[in-house]
Amino acid sequence: MTRAAPTDPQMVDWELAISIGSMLAGEGPTVSRTEADEVVAELRAGANRSTGLVREFTGLDAPDGTAPVLVVDRPGWLRANTEGFKVATEPMMRKLVEKREPNRIAQAVGSKITGAEVGGLLGFLAGKVLGQFDPFHEPSGRLLLVAPNIVHVERELEVDPSDFRLWVCLHEETHRVQFTAVPWMRDHLFSEIEAISDTIEPGSVLEGGLERITEAIRSSRNGGSIVEIFSTPAQREILDRVTGMMSLLEGHADVVMDDVGPQVIGSVKEIRSKFTKRRQGIGALDRVLRRLLGLDAKMAQYRDGARFVRAVVDRVGMDEFNAVWAEPAHLPSKSDLTDHDAWIRRVLN
Repeated sequence: MTRAAPTDPQMVDWELAISIGSMLAGEGPTVSRTEADEVVAELRAGANRSTGLVREFTGLDAPDGTAPVLVVDRPGWLRANTEGFKVATEPMMRKLVEKREPNRIAQAVGSKITGAEVGGLLGFLAGKVLGQFDPFHEPSGRLLLVAPNIVHVERELEVDPSDFRLWVCLHEETHRVQFTAVPWMRDHLFSEIEAISDTIEPGSVLEGGLERITEAIRSSRNGGSIVEIFSTPAQREILDRVTGMMSLLEGHADVVMDDVGPQVIGSVKEIRSKFTKRRQGIGALDRVLRRLLGLDAKMAQYRDGARFVRAVVDRVGMDEFNAVWAEPAHLPSKSDLTDHDAWIRRVLN
């Protein structure tokens, strides 16, 4: 389903977000022009090669000519994500504008503040994301591979560059295949975002905002996040469904990259071992920020989702597991992730 271009309520200064985010993110590692061209070419080739590998392993067949693959730098990733944020938040922004009529000066000041906050968040992430499927880009999404970050990590881990690049491509291309081989997935994600927006009461969005942010920072020491602090019971129910879906997608991609990897990547065991240790070795400030932003939960999605996929495939095989892609009702719930037998009884029996 094609969506109309979002109307911008001017509650976020997106260009300011890009400017601040790009400044915070930096340019990444120093590479020569020749090396940069080689990295871009190798990542594009790796993504193309991965399509067939993912299809052969999973049985998911993505139509040709959908969801382009883009190799980008950090500013390119930032701009793509501001576009995605704009689409994702449009239902909520529209609701806020319909319910409230702030004066022009307050609205202009507020958009600058919000733009700076979004820019700070994206600036933090822009130096860390290796790749990402952007489902918000019309008509079928797009795959982003962040070249400077991939080069930075492969150098830091001291692994074979070609092997590492293909390993990353396997994971990210799996996401592209998931969304293009399963045509209802994008609309389902959008419907969940709209459902969250429907639960938001405009008058309560900013009430106690500072206090709630302070509480989120305090609770981050114990694993809390801004998402948890701001969510109502109704929103948590939706977020639990989204968690089940996203954990499936992330875990499924991790299974593909690790199980297909040994067939085509000689140093895959070394890469996985070093990459896992790197995740565990982040600094104290970085750890707090990850918890505050809910990124630790994303790490759990990889782990829990992969365990779920492996458990079900080991029990019933890949063909039976693929019933998970048949309809939204077949997606695992958050509780299914740790009780795969419950999912099997519900969906397959």
